[in-house]
Amino acid sequence: MSASREGMPPLEREGAELMRGFTYRRIDTGGAEINVAIAGSGPPLLLLHGNPLTHVSWHKIAPTLAKSFTVVAPDLRGYGDSSKPDGGADHAGYTFRAMGEDNLAVMRELGFDRFAVAGHDRGARVAFRMALDFPEAIARVAALDIVPTHHVLSNISLGWGLESYHWFFMAQKAPFPEKLLCADLDYYIRYKLNKKGVGLEIFTAEAMAEYIRCTTPEQIHAVCEDYRATVTLDFAMDSADFGKKQIACPLLVLWGSNSHCGRHFQPLEAWAPWASDLRGWAVPAGHYPAEHRPDLIYPAFWSFFGGQEPEPSANPAP
Repeated sequence: MSASREGMPPLEREGAELMRGFTYRRIDTGGAEINVAIAGSGPPLLLLHGNPLTHVSWHKIAPTLAKSFTVVAPDLRGYGDSSKPDGGADHAGYTFRAMGEDNLAVMRELGFDRFAVAGHDRGARVAFRMALDFPEAIARVAALDIVPTHHVLSNISLGWGLESYHWFFMAQKAPFPEKLLCADLDYYIRYKLNKKGVGLEIFTAEAMAEYIRCTTPEQIHAVCEDYRATVTLDFAMDSADFGKKQIACPLLVLWGSNSHCGRHFQPLEAWAPWASDLRGWAVPAGHYPAEHRPDLIYPAFWSFFGGQEPEPSANPAP
């Protein structure tokens, strides 16, 4: 075992119970009511999920992380069991800034003024915005399987566009995408999660049932608002900040070698303009690394959020 992993609790075997050992609260942030799972003790660690998931996407690593950290895993506004407020005429209610403000309020309500944050997919974009807007509050950031929004929208390729069609489909004027997606919600969520070369086998039956339960017309509309905000207000914010602001804290970037991020971008190059204290590597996974390869994500998180320099696992199985 490398020095960076001495004392690391072994990763618990997954069971049928999702988020084992967590208790739940519902926290009013002023803009939304956020469903929050909490467990553990130690330094605070906020875990932010992506689309089309919920906080249970962390269920394979969160219980073990809670042996070393106070783990806080919310559903983003518009997702899961959090409220789904109106986005407004300009979709401002679903910007990454609005979601970041929710989660800052959640952590402050729990007594944490400074904390680390890990995000996957949309959650990583929220973490990015939080680090720029609230540098005094964010101690460390880990981003799973994304490159910054400004880089994505400034470097669109045919291959990425074909795999990430939903960015522009879901951003179309309401209710066009909502009506089409809601025609068969079960088909939609299974198709969305079934990534090329990976399949659905990486998801437990319990997690899949939770994602299906939460795929409602209300959530679909909220997610569309999320993407409408991304290509308008979020892109404008990032464009204004590009070359002027950087993430001040240490940043860890991990991506799937078999994901659209790994196939179509050079992630460390894409992140470099935004962060000077940067490290990261590819893992043999698709777009959902925490569920696909928890054996690789957990030790990287444990080392990094414990204040050590993380290292890739030696010779990981494909």
